[in-house]
Amino acid sequence: MTEHPSPDVTVIIGAYEAMPYLVKCLESVENQTIGADRVEIVAVDDGSTDGTGEYLDEFAARSKVRTRVVHQANSGGPGGPRNTGIELAEGRYVFFLDADDHFGEEALERMVAMGDRAGTDVILGKVVGVNRGAPKSMWGATVERADIYTSNVKFTLSAQKLFRRELLVRHGMRFDTSMRTGEDALFTMEAYLRGSGVSVVADPTCYYLVGRDDGKHITKTGHYDIRFVSAQRLMELIAEHERPGKKRDQLMVRPFATTLLPQFGHVLLRQDEEALRHKLELAAPLMKKYWTPGVARLLKPEDRLRLTCAALGKGAELMAVLEFQRTRQKAEKVTSRGRTYLALPHFRDRAAGIPDAAYEIVGPPLHRRLRRKARRVAGAVRRRLVGSGR
Repeated sequence: MTEHPSPDVTVIIGAYEAMPYLVKCLESVENQTIGADRVEIVAVDDGSTDGTGEYLDEFAARSKVRTRVVHQANSGGPGGPRNTGIELAEGRYVFFLDADDHFGEEALERMVAMGDRAGTDVILGKVVGVNRGAPKSMWGATVERADIYTSNVKFTLSAQKLFRRELLVRHGMRFDTSMRTGEDALFTMEAYLRGSGVSVVADPTCYYLVGRDDGKHITKTGHYDIRFVSAQRLMELIAEHERPGKKRDQLMVRPFATTLLPQFGHVLLRQDEEALRHKLELAAPLMKKYWTPGVARLLKPEDRLRLTCAALGKGAELMAVLEFQRTRQKAEKVTSRGRTYLALPHFRDRAAGIPDAAYEIVGPPLHRRLRRKARRVAGAVRRRLVGSGR
């Protein structure tokens, strides 16, 4: 039994060779407006040799934020330290803060307030990239309860989010340390699916995703085989929780568009024929099991066509599409029987045998068009009222 009150948030920091970035990372936790008494840090030194472990011990000895430091042998990835942190966490919420990154000052206060107000189990705070890219499409507005199927929250599955610890305890959720990449996507998608809702805090900026000067980002390394394993595991998780149909298709877009599609992109123009053959073999069982017309229609024609070629095992046709795109040629639009198509390579080529549906330009769903129209009408009304002085 602890002698101190349980904190609102446990910030879990897995640190490996994290100097000097760790200094600003820890300072950003100390400077949180939520107050030092409502936060604890569980920092796991994952076998560092650059002074990371020593700095964590020094910080723990002097910081106003209660800090526990664990020193362990290198585990080979971020999942091990995060799992150690989950075991030791006492907060109502946990946040996985990477040692290279740092918080915005109001991050934890805003996210905890949102979780308490909305009763949600996962809270996303706006992420901004520093010297690297960051997801953008999901930060348009603060939302108390986002629809994981129709919104873009499914396109941010990194672990840097606020999770209600009770959810993790109830389902025994941990990061899969056998995976070399994508373990965070698997963990976060499971939380989305099992939790009581997802919230979005779009303002202010909560998290700064920092690009290291030395370029050490594990997600950028590794053979392409591990991407197919990552996609497969995520597809299996989605299928386990959602029966075939519209909702499953809306979630399946994520592993197809984010994980598989890049493997059938311009990188193939730099790889040999053996790589193409191998990738088609790796993709075949996933395409057969999870690629549906519903998933396909949620993608734009250029992306849909590339994955359709992969699904049909048509390597030569795929390479023709990539070469067409590389030369920045513009495809003609063709209207036939009330449908409009983008005449990319092999459109209506009988020998190629690619269905017209792969080329069709599909508009946004009706409900989305109606929402856009409603916003335009509301905007016009507001402008008229302002102009009339009412």
